[in-house]
Amino acid sequence: MNETLDSATLDQLFLTARSHNAWLDHDVSDDQLQQLYRLLRQGPTSSNCCPARFVFVRSTVAKQQLLPALKGHNGEKMLQAPVTVIVAFDSQFFEFLPELFPIYDAAAPYRDNPQAAHTAALRNGSLQGAYLMLAARALGLDCGPMSGFDNAQVDAAFFADGRWKSNFLCSLGYGDVSQLRPAGPRLSFEEACRIL
Repeated sequence: MNETLDSATLDQLFLTARSHNAWLDHDVSDDQLQQLYRLLRQGPTSSNCCPARFVFVRSTVAKQQLLPALKGHNGEKMLQAPVTVIVAFDSQFFEFLPELFPIYDAAAPYRDNPQAAHTAALRNGSLQGAYLMLAARALGLDCGPMSGFDNAQVDAAFFADGRWKSNFLCSLGYGDVSQLRPAGPRLSFEEACRIL
């Protein structure tokens, strides 16, 4: 666990990996999605709370259900992608804490405090969404994360009981490299970091 990954792996996960907007006509199988979840669920969350929930939108019917909530070119991207994941979080995630973190009553801070529960679910669910993208890249899939959509519409269409809440969307598949634009710049260490 203490060895640095080789440069090809670092490239695949970070350095040459790109966010895709156009997709090749190659399916993503149920087995790949299950393997993806088995990997991403191992990423750390506070008190092992694991609040993220994932809806893999693949069928034509489900894509048409999602389409009205998308803005701009995101609808086209979603329709073309083999799968688009609704990365959501469970607002009642703490109900699972006795099983996931039995060391002490880790659910106590959230039972009667919806704001604290929302903050923890959003923060840790976002972490799990990032793990999803890294796991997808590790499995040879490309990602196209999106935040240009109407959360309320997605929640009404897919989470009518109100318990799960959408966070962001991420298309998965095999990106069409010929459609990529030049990579955007990143902030330098000096612009983005402090060592105290």
